[in-house]
Amino acid sequence: MLELSFLGSGNAFAPDGRYWSSLLLNGRYLLDAPPTLLPHLKRLGVSPTDICTIFISHFHGDHFLGLPFLLLEYLHMTPRQENLYIVGPPGVEKVIEAAAELAFPNLSNSDAGYQRCYLEAEAGRQQTVNDLSFQAFSMKHANAELAAFGYRLSLADKVVAYSGDTELCDELFDLAEGADVLVLDCNYSESRGLYHVSFADVPVIRKRLPPSTTIILTHLEAEPDVSGLEGVLVARDFETFRFP
Repeated sequence: MLELSFLGSGNAFAPDGRYWSSLLLNGRYLLDAPPTLLPHLKRLGVSPTDICTIFISHFHGDHFLGLPFLLLEYLHMTPRQENLYIVGPPGVEKVIEAAAELAFPNLSNSDAGYQRCYLEAEAGRQQTVNDLSFQAFSMKHANAELAAFGYRLSLADKVVAYSGDTELCDELFDLAEGADVLVLDCNYSESRGLYHVSFADVPVIRKRLPPSTTIILTHLEAEPDVSGLEGVLVARDFETFRFP
C-alpha cells in the first residue's frame, strides 16, 4: 500500500485557501518542510516523531522553513530518540542548522537526545538513506545558482517521483520514468510563466508518460479542471491518496 498525504498543495503565496505544498509518504517520509509543517502534522494526527527521513527539494523558504519549528518540537514537546535523516541539495546541513540557529538561538547546539544525519543529494546517482533507495534529479527552477532537485523514491513495490519546483524540461521525464505516481509542480493555472510547470503543459506531460503513471498536481495557484485528462488528480490540503 502506498499512501500520500498532502500537508499542503499551494505555491509560495498560499493562494485560494491552499497552504504551502508538502507531502508525507506512508507516514514516514516527508517531501519538503514548509512553514506550516508542524501544525499540519498535528491536524492530520501524525506524531512528529513518526517522520524518519526528510527530503528538501531546494532552499526556497516555502520548502524548508518549517524545519526549525519541528526541531524545537523535538527538544521541548515531543522528545525524539531515533536519528532524523535529512536529504537535500549541497550544503543542506549548513543551511538547515543556520536556519535553526537564526530562528531559535542555541537550537542547533542543543542536546536533543538524537542525531540529525544529513546527506547531500547527488544528481543521477542511486543513493540510500535510512534503508530507503532513492535517486535525485536536477530540475530547472529559478536560476543556475539555485540547486533544485526532484526525487524518485522506491517504497516496497512502488515508485514515487516528486518534481519539487521545476519548469517543463527533459529532466522531468527522466525523473518520471518508471514511476507509479508523479507528484508534479503545476504553479500556473491559466498562462505559462517562469520557473514552473503550467497547467497548459500537463496534457503534454500526460501524453508522454504511460497510462500506468498517475499524475497528482500540487504547488497550485488555483483549482485546475482535469476532466478529460485520464490519470491526472489534483492535490488538496490534508487529502490522502492510497494506491494498493
